[in-house]
Amino acid sequence: MIVKRKRLNLWERLYLPAIAGGFKVTLRHFFKRKVTMQYPEEKWVVPEGYRGAPYLVRDQEGNTKCVSCQLCEFVCPPKAIKIIPPGPAGQLADRPNAEKMPAEFEINMLRCIFCGFCQEVCPEEAIFLQKDYSLTGTSRAEMIYDKEKLLALGGVHGGVQKWKHKLEEAKEQENFPVKE
Repeated sequence: MIVKRKRLNLWERLYLPAIAGGFKVTLRHFFKRKVTMQYPEEKWVVPEGYRGAPYLVRDQEGNTKCVSCQLCEFVCPPKAIKIIPPGPAGQLADRPNAEKMPAEFEINMLRCIFCGFCQEVCPEEAIFLQKDYSLTGTSRAEMIYDKEKLLALGGVHGGVQKWKHKLEEAKEQENFPVKE
């Protein structure tokens, strides 16, 4: 197929409009205020709702809040989470609401897409998302966070509060008559 091209006129052949346009952009940026940030000392303030890397938390007694339900593993789109629950010998009698603690819990941060599904689906509020945006490592092995590293990032959080507001809403709705 032969494409017919129109001939350039004299003004277009001189390239002066393109050079003038480029010079205009250069001058506009030359006199603007610079927005360079000195990174390690200065950091961005992350906006509300920012979804960072996931981490695990402990309860007030220092126990892992994760009960190996594996919902986060099943809902993870890139399959970045790997949980290995303990066998029957791993059940704890002193914590009836957490009958199985994870033997292994890994999150591959190179695969993680920071979607936040793991936090949303967790019934025990064991996973939260960081507000930090800089994940660094010198090798691929460093970017696979095991249970100890995830717990060190998370720290201690209070009891399960995720469903508290939903229960309060349900109680409030019981007080109001239902329209038919």
